[in-house]
Amino acid sequence: MDKFSFLNASHAQLIDDLYQQYLTFPDSVEPSWKSFFQGFDFALENYSDEITSENNTPSNYVAQNFTSGEMPEDIRKEFLVINLIEAYRSRGHLFTKTNPVRERRHYYPNLDIENFGLNSSDLQKVFNCATETGMSKPATLQELINHLEKIYCDSIGLEYMHIHNVEEKQYIRDWIQINDNHADLSNAEKVEILKKLNQAVAFENYLHTKFVGQKRFSLEGNESLIPALDQLISRASKLGVNEVVLGMAHRGRLNVLTNIFQKSSKQIFSEFEGKEFEEDVFSGDVKYHLGASKKITTESGEEVRINLTPNPSHLETVAALVEGICRAKVDNDFKGDFSQVLPIIIHGDGAIAGQGIVYEVAQMMNLDGYKTGGTVHIVVNNQVSFTTNYLDARSSTYCTDIAKVTDSPVMHVNADDVEAVVHAVRFAADFRSQFGKDVYIDLLGYRKYGHNEGDEPRFTQPQLYNLISKHPNPREIYKNKLIENKTLSTEVLDKMENEFKSLLDENFDASKQIERNTMDVFMEEDWKDFPMDKPGDVLKVYNTKFNIEELKKLAREIATLPEDKKFIRKISRLFENRLKQVETDTLDWAQGELLAYATLLVEGNNIRISGEDVERGTFSHRHAVVKTEDAEEEYVPLKHVTEKQRFDIFNSFLSEYAVLGFDYGYAMVSPKTLTIWEAQFGDFVNGAQIIIDQYLVAAEDKWKSQNGLVMLLPHGSEGQGAEHSSARLERFLTLAANENIIVANCTTPANYFHLLRRQQKFPFRKPLVVMTPKSLLRHPKVVSTFEEMANGEFQPILDDASSNVNKVEKLVFCTGKIYYDLLAKKEEINDEKVALVRIEQLYPLQMNHIEEILEKYKNRKEFIWAQEEPENMGAWSFMLRHFRDQNIQVISPIASGSPAPGSHKKFEIMQNDIINRVFSTSDAPTKKPLTA
Repeated sequence: MDKFSFLNASHAQLIDDLYQQYLTFPDSVEPSWKSFFQGFDFALENYSDEITSENNTPSNYVAQNFTSGEMPEDIRKEFLVINLIEAYRSRGHLFTKTNPVRERRHYYPNLDIENFGLNSSDLQKVFNCATETGMSKPATLQELINHLEKIYCDSIGLEYMHIHNVEEKQYIRDWIQINDNHADLSNAEKVEILKKLNQAVAFENYLHTKFVGQKRFSLEGNESLIPALDQLISRASKLGVNEVVLGMAHRGRLNVLTNIFQKSSKQIFSEFEGKEFEEDVFSGDVKYHLGASKKITTESGEEVRINLTPNPSHLETVAALVEGICRAKVDNDFKGDFSQVLPIIIHGDGAIAGQGIVYEVAQMMNLDGYKTGGTVHIVVNNQVSFTTNYLDARSSTYCTDIAKVTDSPVMHVNADDVEAVVHAVRFAADFRSQFGKDVYIDLLGYRKYGHNEGDEPRFTQPQLYNLISKHPNPREIYKNKLIENKTLSTEVLDKMENEFKSLLDENFDASKQIERNTMDVFMEEDWKDFPMDKPGDVLKVYNTKFNIEELKKLAREIATLPEDKKFIRKISRLFENRLKQVETDTLDWAQGELLAYATLLVEGNNIRISGEDVERGTFSHRHAVVKTEDAEEEYVPLKHVTEKQRFDIFNSFLSEYAVLGFDYGYAMVSPKTLTIWEAQFGDFVNGAQIIIDQYLVAAEDKWKSQNGLVMLLPHGSEGQGAEHSSARLERFLTLAANENIIVANCTTPANYFHLLRRQQKFPFRKPLVVMTPKSLLRHPKVVSTFEEMANGEFQPILDDASSNVNKVEKLVFCTGKIYYDLLAKKEEINDEKVALVRIEQLYPLQMNHIEEILEKYKNRKEFIWAQEEPENMGAWSFMLRHFRDQNIQVISPIASGSPAPGSHKKFEIMQNDIINRVFSTSDAPTKKPLTA
């Protein structure tokens, strides 16, 4: 290690500043420093040949002579004290009073002065370096230590020395040195803080009394979260924030709903009675998962909209949605001004340390497609994860060590010291406003009861809960402090408590009169033009036509590269080929997709696409973004279609879970934006299964929350192995019910064109899952005409137009790529007995049309579902449920635990087996179908 590592930029500046002071006013500096600088000047004047570039400034000279014995002892001690200051800054957080209920772990070495070459005889000596800590003048070592203890080792422990940005680090240092890193509050502010703390404590006590044993996931032990949120929102609004989006798990949620979001406690009490919701069509959700939106006025008079995102029990999942919601608001409502929207995410200590999505969300902080201008993270630290002790819940020192990934500051705060908590959140608001970065608040409290109110925590933490049972709540601690300081009288405090208790009693009585509960709706203002759909609405025909001449014009425009820019030859040829397609009226898959985007843009829709490799497409079909050969300057043809609408496309970082959650959140508040997430390969979507299960397919039923997110999942067996073959179509069809999602597997560019356009033409919003092709992207038969796009419509079912109905004996239903494999065989052997019908929209099925087709082919002898997926996968089980009374049979590989074989040769054998069995050709196997 460098023996002069103690001498950082800040200390060097201190020395050089003292030297400048000495040059101007020699007698104004402390005598030992004056003597040292005189020696430096003498050396500089008389031994200039020996003064090298390494020691030509006082600070460098100090570094070179610190251990040589040539430096005066007083100055040597100055630097020993500087080492002590640095230790407080970097390690002071380890020696704080931040744990309200038990002794902190012990860390060595500690901050005893003997560990820094100092002793008790130095305590009364005066040191110049005290001014570097914010003190107005040189101070004794004892005064300096007292000052440092208040800043770094009281109820707040601050981690910031890991930050690399010098400006950020200096800002933090200056901020915390004001008033020794303690809150400076007026009496009115103290009363307001106590009021919110009283509301938090009284609400929990009331629920505990009235609804004994019912789950509420109490905030008790961390009630200071309520004044913290109140003060954070107030401070942020003063700094220009107009909208706040909050995400949190279930603990403390009811308290936040009533005391921050002003949800009537009458309604919460009614929900505890277990009454049904007014809307029979929705199943609803438990009360501590519901969302809310509210426009409030802060104590200082600012108006701000606050939103609480609905969430499932999958703790940290909601964080990704919060970021997406905030980004959508920045893009759509605030013209790219990140300072006007504040994301707040409330974590549990076990969840923030244990859930991988936290890391994925953290990595979004500075990425162009996902940044939100900084998030305030608050950890409600119970010191217990369900029943797991904190020592077993993580390997890191702190649950918030994820903050170091993004160079974010952390304040560890004793939740019993509510003024320290308020001070910490004010810092968070200020730092986020100044630098647009994440800030973490570790609110160290406890959990008064078990994981829920019916749990017995002494089963697993008997000693801890013996301490907790004797511990006063934060309101009593703060109330006694204010009485002791004569800030408030006991009469005023008693009146405050009695008034809130009376309000709760009044609401409790009123809740008995409620017959059925109403469901809180998140972000309802964004959806006023999009009422919920009714059963069957998805199956109606929607006008997706577009003027054919305009369509051709757009096609030429997005296929033409600017002449003043140089692109690599392959790109130039690709775009030349697109122009040829326009002239020959044979548009491929990429053309159909890009024209869907172009037409939607000119019609007033915004478009956002994100995912791994989406700019060019995993299979290099899209090329929505091209780069010049010489400077890698980006050119995005669709950005030039119209200046009024926004086309955004972002290659995501290597994440599915968080990115899909982000884009779902984006779509959640952007009904006028076509929001698309594309998987690099379809099977990668299983890394985000929680988003699908808990939000995509269930949000409408649970929270009356519409969402128009489109998921593009490359799907199809081409012999690439078990991975990258299947997007797990069967999973989506298993989750489909009550028209909650749309599942499609298109086979023509025109149908894909209309499918994407229909998504924005719906008068409602519905998630769309598309099994997109791979080999079909360049298949010679997978082309469409301008006429089919301009004047056609989405066709959920494509009948066999070439069949002679009277000759058909075998009716074969299929979906996706296998159709073209079957078609090739049919054309090869000229089989008129087989009709191939494509199901383009698998859910919801257009049963009326299917019944017409079944009636049409009434001479059939066999009714087949053919698929290339194993029998236990794909759409077979779903189709069987719908057609069991039609004696439908399946032709597919037999059931398997793997979606496809690893051997390409085996794949070809299996694929030929399926095709041959469909047509019953002589080379079809007579034995049991091949295994996958």
